[in-house]
Amino acid sequence: MIYWILKNVVIGPWVKAVFRPWIVGRANVPRTGGAILASNHLSFADSIFLPLMLDRPMSFLAKSDYFTGRGLKGWATRMFMKGTGQLPIDRSGGKASEASLNTGLQVLGGGDLLGIYPEGTRSPDGKLYRGRTGIARMALEARVPVIPVVMVDTDVAMPIGSRIPRVMRVGIVIGEPLDFSRYAGMENDRYILRSVTDEIMVALQRLGEQTYEDVYASTVKDRLKSSVPPSA
Repeated sequence: MIYWILKNVVIGPWVKAVFRPWIVGRANVPRTGGAILASNHLSFADSIFLPLMLDRPMSFLAKSDYFTGRGLKGWATRMFMKGTGQLPIDRSGGKASEASLNTGLQVLGGGDLLGIYPEGTRSPDGKLYRGRTGIARMALEARVPVIPVVMVDTDVAMPIGSRIPRVMRVGIVIGEPLDFSRYAGMENDRYILRSVTDEIMVALQRLGEQTYEDVYASTVKDRLKSSVPPSA
């Protein structure tokens, strides 16, 4: 109920009126059944615009920090994340990663849409980076299609570090579903998982024509941090 009210009454109409987002390929999202929407990740705003422009509810796996804040700001952030379909996950790895996988599988098992950013984090420079194999394992275990999604100009509207978005048009391009049923039962084969993940990233690169680099975005971020001289 909170999700519906925010999307259709509180947030959705206002965002659409102000930013006038455009979308291409909406018909590629199936009307029923579970599916993974695999998106490039340019901005925090990606998780806002994509759900608002779809006809079906969807969920994103969001870092748990957004749900643990204190005070009025923490409460508002928590309500916003829940209301826009975000699900808290722990990104610390190990058992936490397994729990995140199970959370995603529950969404897909219920016949719902799940949004995943294969790069694992926002691109630091607008390029498309190597995908992490968790998305492949989830797709094979749940036996659902993967739908490539490209967000356009959301990094210009709301760059990393900004809190107030710039009013401008942003876009969404949705590609045709990818079927990996030929790999059924092979979700524990790491070579298959890498192959499936790479196929998803190729589809994203072709759809959005982003420059691709075969390195993890998190590695690039770490390099950038280490190259920044300490403040005097």
